[in-house]
Amino acid sequence: MSRIGRKPVEIPNKVKIEVVDQLLKVTGPLGNLQENMPEGVTVNVSDKVANVGAPTKNRQNRGYQGLVRALLANMVVGVTKGYERKLEIHGVGYKAEAKGDGVLLSLGYSHQINFKLPKGVKAEIEKNTLVTIKGIDKQAVGQVAAQIRGFRGPEPYKGKGVRYLGEQIRRKVGKAGAK
Repeated sequence: MSRIGRKPVEIPNKVKIEVVDQLLKVTGPLGNLQENMPEGVTVNVSDKVANVGAPTKNRQNRGYQGLVRALLANMVVGVTKGYERKLEIHGVGYKAEAKGDGVLLSLGYSHQINFKLPKGVKAEIEKNTLVTIKGIDKQAVGQVAAQIRGFRGPEPYKGKGVRYLGEQIRRKVGKAGAK
């Protein structure tokens, strides 16, 4: 049996979990999330605890049990506290600014990149070089942060580009002088 799938998910006071057919709905103070569950996985809610079960004991159902349990736990945290990822921008002339429902990035290209944020994800920008991505869906927040980082990832020689806050970049030594 899945070790992660066996662990119960604690449900805070303001969170409500519903299971309709194979659709899992979680409602909390920050919003609503829903996810489709794979066939054969069940969620039982009782006394502020949710347990995920896999009826037949084959390998695939055990894996799905762990997956659904992890998704449920992430949804509960998302609707109560929310998620955030911080990105920092390094480089001369590299900057970001909030523009409507998106982010306008200047990353050393001949043009600016206008990145439209998906529904449910917000961006806050401090000092033009620190971008904070916030939302209740962990997957969406991580995906947006990865897409913004992908526009100009940190390069190993000078460290210019977009990186996660606190990320260590392995620096390389440049060319030795030619003789």
